Amino acid sequence: MDWLKQLAPLLGTALGGPIGGAAASFIASKLGIENNTIEAVTNVLNSGKLSPEQISAVKLAEIDFQKFLETNKIDVEKIAAADRASARDMQIQTRSTMPATLTVLVTVGYFAVLGWMLYDPATTKESGPLLLLLGALSSTWGAACAFWFGTTAGSQQKNQLLANTTPASK
Repeated sequence: MDWLKQLAPLLGTALGGPIGGAAASFIASKLGIENNTIEAVTNVLNSGKLSPEQISAVKLAEIDFQKFLETNKIDVEKIAAADRASARDMQIQTRSTMPATLTVLVTVGYFAVLGWMLYDPATTKESGPLLLLLGALSSTWGAACAFWFGTTAGSQQKNQLLANTTPASK
């Protein structure tokens, strides 16, 4: 769904986060999807069959969603940061082995599938499910790394700010 983050960055980010339901409602209303759940909206967006008018409607949904967030003083990044912080706080308090176990399983699975695809490229070309599995493991592995090491959201914002500044003259 990276293409959605490029087309409508706010909706693309929100759809996969704690306020995904609200983002899905905005997209569903613009695309005329009766069922405004995240799953239904994601299925339509991933179908690859959006018309130019529907793509334009997604951009309009992005604008409306941004107005909604500003009107209600909702900061998506603060919500996402709080969500990550609560997961880390839970880990500190419970000392559960489950997050580490899942991270190890996802890492082993990701590199096993990737290695298999590199070892036997002929199988890869004919296996849509294998490619789907690699995509799912890839995004899950990224989320697992973000849990343990943090995210680069602050770094991306810093890079954007630096790119928008003019260099000081000597």
